[in-house]
Amino acid sequence: MNHDAYGDDYIREILHGVKSIAMVGASPVNVRPSYFAFKYLAQRGYDMIPVNPGHVGKSLLGKPFVASLLDIGRPVDMIDIFRSSSHIMPVVDEALKLMPLPKVIWMQLGARDDAAAAKAEAAGLKVVMNRCPKIEYGRLSSEISWMGVNSRTISAKRAPMPTRGMQLSLNRMSVGGGETGASDRAAKNKSDSA
Repeated sequence: MNHDAYGDDYIREILHGVKSIAMVGASPVNVRPSYFAFKYLAQRGYDMIPVNPGHVGKSLLGKPFVASLLDIGRPVDMIDIFRSSSHIMPVVDEALKLMPLPKVIWMQLGARDDAAAAKAEAAGLKVVMNRCPKIEYGRLSSEISWMGVNSRTISAKRAPMPTRGMQLSLNRMSVGGGETGASDRAAKNKSDSA
């Protein structure tokens, strides 16, 4: 697996295939990136489990914290690691003790451990490194364009705002901001002039 570039189909298959996500390093502090990612994924219907030994006894959006993956006590589809690269291998080692094994090890933005990835893949797990499932979900469902991110599409027509409870499909053809004839021509002209 080339961990420098993931195809949209690979990411989409993971996000469609998992139902429960244990977020290692989740924080109840509402200004932390892990809080935003946890909340976003929970609102999209994923069964989220916060894992952080420093917050046992607290809850995150009504979900009680557990100290470790082994304390979850039920099957988990994906382990989302919100820890620095130096802490990834111990998390992967713990994940490989779970029965049944999770389907996916996902390392957040800025986190990469090739040895841990190889170990997980050798056990049959899919691995994503240096990506955020919140961002990838938003990008593949086209929700991200509602958040002020440049979609590379010029239009005077504003995209419709999502309504409460509206679920967008990850199968939209408009991925990565959508490809348009104009963006294709601009990319070709740029490569021709280089």
